[in-house]
Amino acid sequence: MQKLVVVGNGMAGVACVEQILKHAPKFEITIFGDETHANYNRILLSSVLAGEKSRDEITLNDLGWYERHNIRLRLGVRIVDVDIQGKTVLGDDGSVTPFDKLLLATGSSPIIPSIEDVKKDGVFVFRNLDDTTALLKHCRPRLRTVVIGGGLLGLEAARGLQVQGCDVTVVHLMEWLMERQLDSTGGSYLAARMNQMGITVLLGLSTTRILGNGHVEGVEFKGGGSIPAELVVVAAGIRPNVTLGERAGLEIKRGIVVNDYMETSHPDIYAVGECVQHNGICYGLVAPLLEQGKVLAATISGNKGPKYEGSVTAAKLKIMGVNVFSAGEIADKFDGSEVIRYEDASLGVYKRLTLKNNKLTGVILVGEIDDSHRYMDWLRASTDVSTVRRQLLFPTAVEDSGLDVAGLADSETVCGCMGVTKGSIVNSIHENGIQTLAQLKECTRASTGCGSCSSLCQQILKAVAPEFQEDAKKTLCDCLPFAQENLREILRSQKLSSVQEVLDIYGNGLGCEVCKPALSYMLDMLWCGDHEEDRSARFINDRVHANIQKDGTFSVVPRIRGGVTSPDELRRIADAAEKYNVRMVKITGSQRIDLLGIRKADLPKIWADLGMPSGQAYTKGVRMVKTCVGIDFCRFGVQDSTSAGIELERRLENLYTPHKVKMGAVGCPRNCAEATVKDIGLVGQEGSWQVVIGGAAGKKVRKADLLITVETTEEALDAAELFFQYYRENANYLERTYDFVERLGIEKVRKQTVYAIDETRQGLLDRLHKSKARARDAWLERDDPSNPTQFVQIEPLEKVFA
Repeated sequence: MQKLVVVGNGMAGVACVEQILKHAPKFEITIFGDETHANYNRILLSSVLAGEKSRDEITLNDLGWYERHNIRLRLGVRIVDVDIQGKTVLGDDGSVTPFDKLLLATGSSPIIPSIEDVKKDGVFVFRNLDDTTALLKHCRPRLRTVVIGGGLLGLEAARGLQVQGCDVTVVHLMEWLMERQLDSTGGSYLAARMNQMGITVLLGLSTTRILGNGHVEGVEFKGGGSIPAELVVVAAGIRPNVTLGERAGLEIKRGIVVNDYMETSHPDIYAVGECVQHNGICYGLVAPLLEQGKVLAATISGNKGPKYEGSVTAAKLKIMGVNVFSAGEIADKFDGSEVIRYEDASLGVYKRLTLKNNKLTGVILVGEIDDSHRYMDWLRASTDVSTVRRQLLFPTAVEDSGLDVAGLADSETVCGCMGVTKGSIVNSIHENGIQTLAQLKECTRASTGCGSCSSLCQQILKAVAPEFQEDAKKTLCDCLPFAQENLREILRSQKLSSVQEVLDIYGNGLGCEVCKPALSYMLDMLWCGDHEEDRSARFINDRVHANIQKDGTFSVVPRIRGGVTSPDELRRIADAAEKYNVRMVKITGSQRIDLLGIRKADLPKIWADLGMPSGQAYTKGVRMVKTCVGIDFCRFGVQDSTSAGIELERRLENLYTPHKVKMGAVGCPRNCAEATVKDIGLVGQEGSWQVVIGGAAGKKVRKADLLITVETTEEALDAAELFFQYYRENANYLERTYDFVERLGIEKVRKQTVYAIDETRQGLLDRLHKSKARARDAWLERDDPSNPTQFVQIEPLEKVFA
């Protein structure tokens, strides 16, 4: 069996090995990676820097994958030499590894410009996961940060750092941003939008020196001038890593030279990825590297046939809600090419198409990129677009001129970033019962890179999946035409803290009953209650702390945790019911007492007389925890469900959520409090608890999914808290837990909550506890925590009910 040694555990090298395995070759495979992490998605590093994804979430192949395929993985070992005669590689740990075939996937390194004192403390690069981790340790709110470089990587770093709260300035040598992907007009649109959103952009400046005594204090520019800085990120480009190719005596120009079969100048050495030069081009984007890997895999496995003939490069960036897409030729040419443009400065939309001989050769889109997949198809296929010339700038309006997914060949690449073909997507849909885009991403990796293929993936799902489920509505409402995901990013990156501020900048200045409550929730969740609360933006029920009835009167429900009350509380409820002529006193299905038929004018007075906090039976938030009597009285009880339920309600009450949350805790599997059809349920068993999520008992009945089984009550409560906060942060507004869990899939929810790495779990709990510390009943709080029925008024009633 031949020995295959792969130098490089990055996306290109491992993707090539994945393709080699499909050819079922007889290789003993050893992979060396100088990082200490398993293979991960480098495209998503900016999402890790922004705190949107954990390291686990961007892992492409975990350690189990290597074991299942009998691959020997050597992490943290850098190959420093190649003995071409003895056919061995030498590691920096002194190890010598023989090979029959050698695959170089050594990638590239960041370019460090000639800047004086660039090695000062506080100066970083942004290239890999270790760089990202180091930046996360050092960044903090209001930290003055300078990013040197306005290309793709620099802008992604700037976005992530701004989301973390840093005050970010981008310094770029050229006259406009992303000069390799945009023309001057597109770059100007992007710079103007970034400045508007709080990132300062300085163009045409050459950084010559890092200021400071030991630690960075600023940056100085050629010709004079400087700005202060406490953190500097250098993102000024990359260069191919060719040292091993040189040691092996391979032909080297800018990169390791390969032919159309990805063969180097030595018959037993191959190369792929950013270290490679093919037909004079070195590619720095992921999609071409995956295309190379497929060709190389066929070549090295003895199935030589397909050639690599170069790639149509495409780049996509989304920064603070601004979308940018670029593909093909962008520079002006005087070879018969013609350019079509569309601009709308007020909307921040710019489109530029370059054509030659009625074929699309280049695309630039800023602000509006929904048609990017159509343009990419026309580019790749060299489609004659003369018949749709009048509609080129708005191809979605062209009937039957777009992509017919049924006509796409199975071999056609749908997701260029991850190299996923239509055939792979269709097979996965059939084999795994995929019904949503989220499930498709999880199973195939399609649309997990730049995301420009999302629309095409949706079309394939519609055509193939028997029970396709549409994704959530794209925009929140007409007042605020942004998707919820984009809105959250805008609020977080620009530190917007009031509903009116958001509506004034991005909406119509007025808002409506749809967007105002949604914005109230998003702000509350993002800033953990530390923001400008506008109670007028809440639903009427939230504003008056009672449920409006069909006759205009209100229903008042005091909080009674776990259905456990006291004679004193019952007397107060009875007295208030008589005093205000309550038409009906009802025991609710949630083990509480409901006082119905109260006039709005009497609401402040009845709450004052009750002296009890609201049970929030009206809110998009925590409603209650229903309990059974547990072990104290029931002969079947095996866990103290009453205490567990009261504690769960105490930990989560007064917190807002995307939709109402009902919970239950039962002391045995007889399930008297119906915990298995609640949003969150604790089910007691002999010696353990089951924590279940996503149950429903309304129009749609759904048995909850098992999240985890744990031994102690404290572990069960922690697991419930983890899911609760994960739902708060990731669900769409007005999405119930059962829809949320079905959309993501229980395996993904587990992976990102109870089975996540320690820092991810702790982060969720820290943010939840921060929100809880600021949360309270609208006007009452405990005066003496040891006495559960004593409360004190903390705000004037006329202010609360205004």
